[in-house]
Amino acid sequence: MSSNMETGEGQTEMEDYTEYYNLDDNDSQPCNNGNVREFGRIFLPTLYSLVFIVGLMGNGLVAYVLAAYHRRAMTMTDFCLLHLAVSDLLFIISLPFWSYYAATQDWPFGDFLCKTVTGLYQLGFYASTFFMVLLSVDRYVVIVHAVTIARHRSMHVGMALCGVIWVISLCASLPTIIFTQAVNESASFTCKEEFPQDSKWKQVTYFKINLLGLLLPLCIMVFCYSRIIPTLVTLKSVQKHKAIRLIVIIVILFFLFWAPYNISIFLLALQTLGYFSDCDISQNLSLSLHWTETIAFTHCCLNPIIYALVGQKFQRRVLKLLRKWLSIFSCYVSNSSTAELSQRRSSTFSRSSEITSARFM
Repeated sequence: MSSNMETGEGQTEMEDYTEYYNLDDNDSQPCNNGNVREFGRIFLPTLYSLVFIVGLMGNGLVAYVLAAYHRRAMTMTDFCLLHLAVSDLLFIISLPFWSYYAATQDWPFGDFLCKTVTGLYQLGFYASTFFMVLLSVDRYVVIVHAVTIARHRSMHVGMALCGVIWVISLCASLPTIIFTQAVNESASFTCKEEFPQDSKWKQVTYFKINLLGLLLPLCIMVFCYSRIIPTLVTLKSVQKHKAIRLIVIIVILFFLFWAPYNISIFLLALQTLGYFSDCDISQNLSLSLHWTETIAFTHCCLNPIIYALVGQKFQRRVLKLLRKWLSIFSCYVSNSSTAELSQRRSSTFSRSSEITSARFM
């Protein structure tokens, strides 16, 4: 994820690739990236809508089940999973706005919503990544240091750690939120970052995404799971192979979904430093940002499957919830059918009475 979907002029990665559309080539002619703009106008809203629907259903289910059934006996892992689902939901809520912005290339929602939606996006992005890291560290403590450190693992510690993560995520998001504003440009408004002239904030923002969004989390996760796997191998458990396979999948998926996008952001940072000024390269970079951004966004849809739905305890809770909903629905249908049948009988009896009365009048 980016610093508010940034591209070009440091704005939302959405559609306002102003720098790309105005870069000069060797003949001092402006780059014509209209095909990239039209591609984004059709492609981005469709993919954002799909991510919104699937992510809202999956993370909403996780948050509801954890909050409804685990609130009295919630473990630290459950607490982290709940906050991970909430952070993904914050990120997902911003997608309909970016979808509309990409389709119309106009921001009609005003400056307040521009900053608010950007804040939700940024906060959800960083918090989601950091909670995945916290879950990895939690697994490391429970499995590798089960005797020495795990005994200090409590709900109070989990609440404190989650609070720290939200504060760090907010601090990481603040620069983007502060510099983002709605700007009136000719016949339309844009929601983008307006960095001070001759400042390094743009480059700092891009490299911050690389550091906090991929490099640091990936290093921590690789360290934790590299220590967890040898410990699991020594255990005589029929579930160890399943656990090891899940661990490998978690790390590989995180890298595959986020590495391409971070590479594109890194190349964009180099472009702001004067590299890749050729029109063809700029066009390819903007296209890669479209693709890799959407691929990265879909990872939030996988989090409920990876961290919650694979757990047997959570599966039992979901099945119990589904049975409850089906039971309520069945009762509603049954009551509706009974009421309808009674109404029909009453109507038939009333009609028969009318006919009988008419005959003997």
